[in-house]
Amino acid sequence: MIGKWTRKKERMKEQKTKQETETVEGQKKQQKKETETEISVEEYTELFFSGEEDVQLPMTTEMFNLAAEYKRLMFFYEAGIDQIVAKLQILNKEFQLNNDRNPIENIQYRVKSIESIQKKMEKMGVPLTRQNIVNCLHDVAGVRIICPFIKDVYQMGKMLLEQDDITYVKMKDYIREPKANGYRSLHLIVTVNVFFSNYKAKVPVELQLRTIAMNCWASLEHQLRYKKDFPTSEERHKELKICADMMASADERMQRLADELPGF
Repeated sequence: MIGKWTRKKERMKEQKTKQETETVEGQKKQQKKETETEISVEEYTELFFSGEEDVQLPMTTEMFNLAAEYKRLMFFYEAGIDQIVAKLQILNKEFQLNNDRNPIENIQYRVKSIESIQKKMEKMGVPLTRQNIVNCLHDVAGVRIICPFIKDVYQMGKMLLEQDDITYVKMKDYIREPKANGYRSLHLIVTVNVFFSNYKAKVPVELQLRTIAMNCWASLEHQLRYKKDFPTSEERHKELKICADMMASADERMQRLADELPGF
């Protein structure tokens, strides 16, 4: 009898301790939620560069002796890329488990170099300042998702946009409406939530979703177009457009073949 009473007291004591622990953890979560701050990309620059003037950045890498400033700003964009890539890898693995195939062939990503940012700002006629980089450029962080089939491109875009912490900003569908030179790809501008040590930020990221065939043409066209010693002639432009159309035709035929397979 005494043994039963002792065990009962021990169970009551364990239950009380568990309730107290859950209460403390709940209070900690609430405190963290209350102290957590959500900031925009513009506010991020103010947070990291508070009290500093928005000086015009030097126009060459040699003059860019304050490389730490560029590095600090790029860290913000790299964090957004990390979030997007992690989401894509999870979706790809889940799809593989459920459908026995991968809808993503490859994932590529980058942040723009200071030279690339400089050229784009010059083209826009905007001074190269930290604030202008943040306000005027939405493709500083870029992720390219290469898929086997056209249907995979739209499916992966849809899956990402359905996630609560991703916000749609802008879309350009160059698959349904290709560029004049034949370029095809689905471009999405989104923001993704990133949790830092004591605040949450919405980081803008450009997504380029394309098939293997679209990526093949774009890569080869880029190499041919940027060969400085050989200016691109009108005839070469026409040939590249013909190649783009052939790639698009192959994509459509491969998609039709895939659609014939049950559950593909």
